[in-house]
Amino acid sequence: MTIQLLSCDAPKPDKRAIIKMFVEVAGMDNYTAAESTDILLDGDPVEIEVSDKTTSSAFRAIRKVDIDYEIID
Repeated sequence: MTIQLLSCDAPKPDKRAIIKMFVEVAGMDNYTAAESTDILLDGDPVEIEVSDKTTSSAFRAIRKVDIDYEIID
């Protein structure tokens, strides 16, 4: 499943928590997760691939760090 992360609505985004979410949910390495976090916090959307087996936990992790998302596929 493809999810597009649109923006982070947290008043003070926790960058480490967002990086951890990318690593756990999208299977990224730390460097790529940090780059994706910077892109997202700069206001640009980021697309991630999530396994069909882990969609519910992925949505929970995304909501936990206050990220707005849209399901693409």
